[in-house]
Amino acid sequence: MNTAIVWFRRDLRLADHPALSAAAKAHEQLIPLYIHAPHEDGQWSAGAASRWWLHHSLSRLDAQLREHGNALHLAQGDSLQVLRELIERTGATAVYWSRQYEPAAIARDSAIKAALREQGVEVHSFNASLWCEPWQIETRQQGPYRVFTPFWRTLRPQLATPNPLPVPSSLRGIELDGSIPLDALALLPRIPWDGGLHEAWQPGEQGAQEWLDIFMDDAVSDYARARDLPARHGTSRLSPHLHFGELSPRQIQRQLSDRAADTDARRRPDIEPFLRELGWREFANHLLYHFPRTPTQNFNEQFDTFPWARKSSKAIERWQQGRTGIPLVDAGMRELWHTGWMHNRVRMIVASFLCKNLRQHWQHGAQWFWDTLVDADLANNTLGWQWVAGSGADAAPYFRVFNPVTQARKFDPDGIYLRRWLPELAGASVELLHETWRDAALLKRSGYPAPMVELGESRDGALAAYRAMRSR
Repeated sequence: MNTAIVWFRRDLRLADHPALSAAAKAHEQLIPLYIHAPHEDGQWSAGAASRWWLHHSLSRLDAQLREHGNALHLAQGDSLQVLRELIERTGATAVYWSRQYEPAAIARDSAIKAALREQGVEVHSFNASLWCEPWQIETRQQGPYRVFTPFWRTLRPQLATPNPLPVPSSLRGIELDGSIPLDALALLPRIPWDGGLHEAWQPGEQGAQEWLDIFMDDAVSDYARARDLPARHGTSRLSPHLHFGELSPRQIQRQLSDRAADTDARRRPDIEPFLRELGWREFANHLLYHFPRTPTQNFNEQFDTFPWARKSSKAIERWQQGRTGIPLVDAGMRELWHTGWMHNRVRMIVASFLCKNLRQHWQHGAQWFWDTLVDADLANNTLGWQWVAGSGADAAPYFRVFNPVTQARKFDPDGIYLRRWLPELAGASVELLHETWRDAALLKRSGYPAPMVELGESRDGALAAYRAMRSR
């Protein structure tokens, strides 16, 4: 019978899956395949938190497929070799997959596509993760965008209300042995530290849809204001589901558009602020595609001469552990370690503290986020860190240094977020909670550390370094 392989990567869902739908329409039998090949990702192979998520997402995808009379075939090793062996064993005539946009993935997929076609196998790839391909949006000069606002002005009018694809009616598979056990991929930690991740998340397509429904019911109407409040669930928290492809931006846009069309004006939310945030995700992928060197090199080459402080393993470790003595920074870093996630505004603040107050290179922070975030994404991680550092496309000016005290007073005025993640300070007054160093007795009683640096002096040092770079 006519058989095709559907190669799952970061598209771990059944609904709105163009490659799966096309394969199901054109072939009588499907072989759903996942290949574990971390060596093909170069230096950016998945961090510990991402591997945890991947394990559970693969498990749930397999369960979904079994409900439809199929199963996920797991393999590990060289992707081309695995595909060739499976094609030879099963007689499959075609391979379908969803495109990825990281430099290493593009190089791998191009080589595999050429090799398989040379041996007479059909190869079909599809866009399953973005509204538009990175090469479809260009300036009037037919080049890539470097600034978000004009990029969004070009992209937004193209976003007609989509009709996401349903789960194919038939996903009939074949009898196939040789799949390795999921545990053999060794994605879970050997020493359990993942209790907080279990409490916070439900990986998989069902969990993604449930969280989208919660966001639509409880948060989207107040998103423009509540997204800045770390103590509230005012953000969507959909980023890990999007990264692993358990949900598509088309599905989100459809539900947003349906809400915006509600005949009851009292229930009709302004969807533009959230659509714009999804636009930043598109912009990040646009930049990574056109400027593939930026995960490890400054977008703005002027920053190649920036006088970063000498790497301090001790300072970086205190930052990682949430022991800097700056409450909002420490709360964010502890939230990250416990849940694998951090509120977006707090991400900017902890990054600013590392890059500017401590003057440690942004790559040290990018690497830590990569290892600890469940939503670690090369495009978004690169854009975010270079944006804060001042070296990226459309970056915040380097002289914009987030003041953690001012930010905490503005966005966590009652200290709810700080008390949640800094339990040793739970009994402190709001005034002291934001500036613990004003009371030596509080520090001694709680065991909370004094600040690593004085915020004003370290800010002045950062600005002096910036002026030195500019003077060159």
